[in-house]
Amino acid sequence: MSNINLDQLRSKVDTFLGECIEKFYMEVPGAKTQMESKTIDIDYFKTHTIQTILRIRHKRMIDSLVVKSLIKDHKMKEAKAWADYLEDEMMHGQMFGKDLERLNGTTMDEIYNTDTFFATKLLNGYFYYTLELEGPMASLASAYFLETTTLHTQPQWLDNLESVLGKDNLKGARAHVDYDGEVDHTGFVWDVLASTINNEKDVETLMEHMSNLYGLFSAYFLELHQKTSDKSLDQKSIPNAAVSLAA
Repeated sequence: MSNINLDQLRSKVDTFLGECIEKFYMEVPGAKTQMESKTIDIDYFKTHTIQTILRIRHKRMIDSLVVKSLIKDHKMKEAKAWADYLEDEMMHGQMFGKDLERLNGTTMDEIYNTDTFFATKLLNGYFYYTLELEGPMASLASAYFLETTTLHTQPQWLDNLESVLGKDNLKGARAHVDYDGEVDHTGFVWDVLASTINNEKDVETLMEHMSNLYGLFSAYFLELHQKTSDKSLDQKSIPNAAVSLAA
């Protein structure tokens, strides 16, 4: 039984993630592109959407291992819940794929034959490492990180993107955000994540994961900027960013 006040901890995590969003906009090149730019480059949008779909696909594979890890820890209720979440999220990449198909005819075969960004490979490596040696907390924390930050950034981003690219070309992305809000994925994910938190050491580990995740996701957006907007940046800057940008 946990001796941690989980409501207070969630408030602490949410405050931290709010600070991460502010830090992201201030420190990461191109961070405000989708939120503010009125001249969205199609290559930028296509690249980001493809990489989002690939990350979703890779995370679903990792989520299957999270279910296995929870079962090994005799957390059967949480394992079933995460299996349900895995099923719920499984086809969301296709929602984004439909946007690209409508926009410029890009197919799912083309998307799945695209190489994954280096930053995303680093992110997935972090999940596999922590799953093997520490357990599922980092992977669960990532879901909470994304569900929460998405809730507080994507509606505004989509308002701008729709004004530039047209609402018909963002139907999938809009449906994804609306659906996650309707079913309260943040609350659901938090409940499963909370099952891994039993003492102050776990709290410290969770906050460290949140900081590392911020660095890794920021490195992704830096790589996106580098590949589509500022090609003077070097690939070697990506792992450096993942470390240096960690909140």
